[in-house]
Amino acid sequence: MSGADGRRCVVVKVGSSSVTTKDGQTDEALVGRISGEIAAVLAGGVAVVLVTSGAIAAGWSALARSGPRPTDPAVLQAVSAVGQPRLMGSWADGLGQHGLPAGQVLLAPLDFVHRSQYLHARGTLAHLLELGVVPVVNENDAVADEEIRFGDNDRLAALVAHLVGADLLVLLTDTPGLLTADPRRSAEASLIEEVVEIDQQLERVAGGPGTTVGSGGMASKLAAAKIATWSGVEAVIADASRPGVLADVLAGRPGAGTVFRARPRRLPARKLWIAFAVGSTGQLVVDEGARRALSEKGRSLLPSGVVAIQGNFLPDDAVEMVGPDGAVFAKGLVRYAASRAPQWMGRRSEDLPDDLPHEVVHRDDLVVLT
Repeated sequence: MSGADGRRCVVVKVGSSSVTTKDGQTDEALVGRISGEIAAVLAGGVAVVLVTSGAIAAGWSALARSGPRPTDPAVLQAVSAVGQPRLMGSWADGLGQHGLPAGQVLLAPLDFVHRSQYLHARGTLAHLLELGVVPVVNENDAVADEEIRFGDNDRLAALVAHLVGADLLVLLTDTPGLLTADPRRSAEASLIEEVVEIDQQLERVAGGPGTTVGSGGMASKLAAAKIATWSGVEAVIADASRPGVLADVLAGRPGAGTVFRARPRRLPARKLWIAFAVGSTGQLVVDEGARRALSEKGRSLLPSGVVAIQGNFLPDDAVEMVGPDGAVFAKGLVRYAASRAPQWMGRRSEDLPDDLPHEVVHRDDLVVLT
């Protein structure tokens, strides 16, 4: 696999907890060191796309406000508008010290949903790489719709890795990688060096958010690694404070971080978005015949296979599909409204109202998760 301009490509994501000091300032020393490591990677013939967090932290610090940062989404958007140019300036200065121009790219979720916007975003990143520019990517927090947003830059980085056809996604954070237990609670916590398949047990190990600075935590990094591996991209979670971390990760040195091996099948961007980036608004409980048709035969979900529903979903909302055993096995975009369930649930296609399509969830809008 190669990057957008034909070279090998790596996407490097630096989290808020790493790029920000304890007093909320941008960590210029870390930015400078990571910039130098990016320069070394580029000198080795590998293209680099940088995804950075820290705009809200930088903005709150710039406003010199006391106390914890706000939680109101509208206020956070305003704060990010203050912090984004400062954050971008830090990366531009750091990369500039190595003769590398930086190009700001602010992305929104819809850039990955609509094909024309997806191709436009991919073309922009490809041209930047061809020009020798390091794309510095962040979510467009200042104008993002709270109902339609990435939520954290780990997922954004994973989608960018798919967008540019990267070989590798490196998630730099404040821990050595995924550990066997929470190191704050267990002195016996040790590094998990390799993960072949991300399962529910591993997701339980990841737990919840780790700091008050960022919006993610290990759970979101694991979710990002899952997105990457399902799109055919290997992922590594590693410690941003480790000197030479990028060189160590690219060389595959033991202990450099947790490596997540890519799956052999590559999901298209739209299905990645449905599977991992859109929140579910309900569930469809299906019978065994429908479960087999979806899981084993790649069929669409028909109303005759739905035995129960949960939630108040509307057409084009994301819903989960649940088998007779109660386990979620698929996710997709529903074509019917829950409020009309008596008109379609369990019915054969010929018995549907004329204004309803024959599929509850079309196979083009459906992802089997197991």
